[in-house]
Order: sequence, then C-alpha cells, then structure tokens
Amino acid sequence: MLTIKNMKIEVVKDKLQSVVSRASRLATKHPSLPILSNLLLIAKRGTLTVRATNLDMGVEYTIPVRVERDGAATAPAAVFASFVSNLVGVKNVVVELKEGKLFVATAGASAHIHSSSTDEFPTIPKAEHISFTLDPKTLLKGLRAVQYAGALGNLKPELSSVYLYQDGEALVFAATDSFRLAEERIPLKKAASAFAPVLVPLKNVTEFIRILEEEHDEIRVFIGNGQFSIEGTGLLATSRLTEGSFPDYRQIIPSAFAAEAVALKEDVVSALRLTALFSDRFNQLHLSLDPKKKAFEVSAKSGGLGESAALIPAALSGEAVQSNFNHRYIMDCLPAISGDSVSFRFSGENKPLLVSGVGNTSFRYLVMPMNR
Repeated sequence: MLTIKNMKIEVVKDKLQSVVSRASRLATKHPSLPILSNLLLIAKRGTLTVRATNLDMGVEYTIPVRVERDGAATAPAAVFASFVSNLVGVKNVVVELKEGKLFVATAGASAHIHSSSTDEFPTIPKAEHISFTLDPKTLLKGLRAVQYAGALGNLKPELSSVYLYQDGEALVFAATDSFRLAEERIPLKKAASAFAPVLVPLKNVTEFIRILEEEHDEIRVFIGNGQFSIEGTGLLATSRLTEGSFPDYRQIIPSAFAAEAVALKEDVVSALRLTALFSDRFNQLHLSLDPKKKAFEVSAKSGGLGESAALIPAALSGEAVQSNFNHRYIMDCLPAISGDSVSFRFSGENKPLLVSGVGNTSFRYLVMPMNR
C-alpha cells in the first residue's frame, strides 16, 4: 500500500466518472468500519486505480492518467462520485492531495474533500488456484439465466447462491429456492482447468452481472482460497464464496413425462399477464392441458377480484393433466429462453413442471406445484 503522499494527477473527466460511479456501488456504510464508505485512489506509473469493498466483495478499476506525483488517498464515495458526475462541459480534471484533503478541480469548479488514512482501507484478495479465460457475455448469460431462482435471505446461504460447476466441456450454472430450480449449461470454447463446484452469493452475483454488462474484452476467471474473481482490462472483481453444499438437484429432475405443450413464448407471456391480474394472494394460477380437446388453458381466480381464463395455442401430446403453479415463477424463467417457442412438460397431475426452450437443451427450469 502506498502511504499518503501529495498525489497529483490529471485525468479525462469521462473516464474518471465511469470508474468512480461503478466502484461506488460497492461502497457502504459500516458502523465499525467507516472507511468502507470511501473509495481508495492509487496513482502510480501513469495509472489511477479506484478501489471499493464491502468486505463481502471488492472491485478495482484502473485507467490511464497523467501522474505528476505518485500517491494514494481516500474519498467519501457518494460525495466524490456526485461531484465528478456533475462537472459539465469539462474535458480534464485535476485531482491532488493537499494537507489531508482531496482537491478536485477543473477550469470552472473545485472542491476540497476530506480524505482518511489509506492504512485503514482493506485489501482485496484475489483467487489464484484455478483460472480460465472466456467471453464476458458467456459468464453473463449463465448468471442471468439462473440468479432469480435463488432464495432471498440468509437462512440457508447455500440456497442464496448460484452454484457453478464444470461438467466436461461445459460450465453449468444452477440456483434454487426449493420451490423452483433453474439450470443453464454453456459450452466452453476454450478448455478450462478443472475446478471443484463453488457457490457465489446471490447479492454478489447481482453486482457481477452489472460489471459484466459493461465488459467487452475477454476476461479471466479465478477460483480458489474461498474466493471467486474475474479480471479484465483495467478490472478486478472478487467475491467471497459461500460455504456449504448445494442440493443434488439432478436426482429430482423428472426423466419421464405424462404430457407436453409447445407454444410460442409471446403467446404464453400474453396469457400469463391477462390471468395473473386475477391470481390470489399466493400468486396461484391453474394450468390445464387436454390433447384430445386440443386445449391448453391458463386460469386464475381471486375471491376479491374475480376470475379469468385464456387459451394458449399449442402443440399438445400425452394425457390430460392439470396443476396449480405460482405465476411469477413461470414468468421469471421466460427471458432465459432464447428461442421463440417454449416447452411445458408435465410429469403428472400436481407434480413438477419442466420448462425449456425448443431445440435448445442448454436451459431447463423446474417448478414445483402448489397443492392448495
């Protein structure tokens, strides 16, 4: 760690605003560690590194700057980010540490912001045992496809996580709250070193998704020492891993089905939106499939509002079945299905429903029935 010196840099305003605003998302108020509401700025060898951490996850962004004097300083994230973002019509910003305060100046505005000791700022560990490279959109797709299915809260940390493991030449992502399960399999274009399955906390997965949305160049993934890290051009993000064992979910996925309905995704979405208006306080809707009558119907009933039913045009096969499901659970999975058509496979009446795309086996989603 660099000690506090009278650091001085000149930086392009838009680049500074970008990294400061992104890093500030992790800065947080902490009653016993007030330093966590700050950003750490490190100027060295023609670069500025902006660091933030909440102890559960940390990020570093590095950009090129003109460094007049090496050094390090901290600044309250909210104030620093807001001041920089509100500098309008300027190209460059000078940032300098003067007598314990961070002087931020342009041609038309300036501020002196209190700076705390850099010695109090936590380091950000980096996983180092296993690493592999991949397109950031690959990791983004896997996390997005399953993260909504995890459990909220911390009663069962292993269920409030995304389960990531390697299966041959594929990365597999899974999440469950015990009422539904989402799984996404993504083939790796490049061979990856074998690694043991890991659990990434859901709250950090949300931040990884935001980070990956902004990345375009290839990234490296590191796993080890209880940490999960991604490294890109001017980026390092690290999350602690959840301790625990993920359920052996593969044994509960049905291998045989009593009936199937294949429909256009837009027809399903339209029918769900219409009937969900009349669902009860448990978000319950009724799915009914009858191949002989060529009918695939979704309906809902609320004692206080009324009832509604909609037929979904579909190709049907198997026997007649009907079951109740949480409409939110079904709607949640549809964005993860990339194709135009969706398959609903019923394992039986009042038994789990398997939802997937048609002609694409990379994603599957299991929903438990509501037997009320």
